[in-house]
Amino acid sequence: MNARATPDRRADYPHFREITTRWMDNDVYQHVNNVVYYSFFDTAVGHYLIEAGALDARSSPVIGLVVETRCQYFSPLVFPSKVQAGLRVARMGTTSVRYEIGIFREGDDAAAAQGHFVHVYVDRATGRPLPLSDTLRQVLAPLAAGAAARAPRES
Repeated sequence: MNARATPDRRADYPHFREITTRWMDNDVYQHVNNVVYYSFFDTAVGHYLIEAGALDARSSPVIGLVVETRCQYFSPLVFPSKVQAGLRVARMGTTSVRYEIGIFREGDDAAAAQGHFVHVYVDRATGRPLPLSDTLRQVLAPLAAGAAARAPRES
């Protein structure tokens, strides 16, 4: 049986993106629906890549496709609120990157949710995997600093 992970802390992430929840994010139980967290993940990574100059969503010849994703939930979020998405890179392979994201309620040190997704980088025209570019590796390097030293915390 797997032990439940403990929430990450803000200090575990080198980069943050603020995201404002929307009215439509709440579900019938009056908290942010589980599927919205995956949108938070995608928003955090996408903004980082665009702002760093590694991605032009409309014309980049190489794009990242999500091939794996996971999220663990620790405490609910609600509308209206601001959350911060912490971002780090756990692994850079030949053609793929594993991004890890922590979702933090404004002012909280412990993650409300955390997870990952894996991008495989492909040629936009053919869909065939391509090696990560030097530019992408350089842009992601600050997010990977210390990643090898971090071990998953289980309780």
